[in-house]
Amino acid sequence: TNEGMLYFYFTQGVALAEVELDTLTGSHTTRRVDIIMDVGKSLNKAIDIGQIEGAFAQGQGWTTTEEFLYFPSSGKLFTQGPGNYKIPSAMDIPRDFRVSLLEGLPYRGLKTIYSSKGIGEPPLFLGSSVFFALRDAVLAARAHSPGVADEVLHLESPATAEILRLACVDEMVELARIPTAQKEGKIPFAVRI
Repeated sequence: TNEGMLYFYFTQGVALAEVELDTLTGSHTTRRVDIIMDVGKSLNKAIDIGQIEGAFAQGQGWTTTEEFLYFPSSGKLFTQGPGNYKIPSAMDIPRDFRVSLLEGLPYRGLKTIYSSKGIGEPPLFLGSSVFFALRDAVLAARAHSPGVADEVLHLESPATAEILRLACVDEMVELARIPTAQKEGKIPFAVRI
């Protein structure tokens, strides 16, 4: 009948990220992040904010560092543990991390426990704000490279340091390119899918 609420714990939020990109190495620093999240009437603000921060960090890693590489000969996963799979660390957390909860709304139609909302996983995708801030930084860097500024930027996720460095496209990147003829017949150590 198209009436009622399909999801009682429907929640939403918004994030804004400020990043600093080293165009010579592709490494980046997340300088500041501002998040506003709708959690309904919070039962415990400290827990809710901690859940938002944790999910954001997980999402930031998912879009910037957690790269899956496979062996081309067997198709087996190469990046299987912290030894060769970069998960977010304390140094990846935004230097200035501001999280606030949306408050002051009546939530009249919300039929949940004390008008609360689920908050565990929804903020995960807010971590993509870092990916999109990095994309803007790469576009700004490319604006200084003749003949590249007008090209469409195809930036893959995760935006690792290697991918970011190559996306900046400058004279050093062009000098480092291996001609296609030299690549023929060579099997790479690991491949992206």
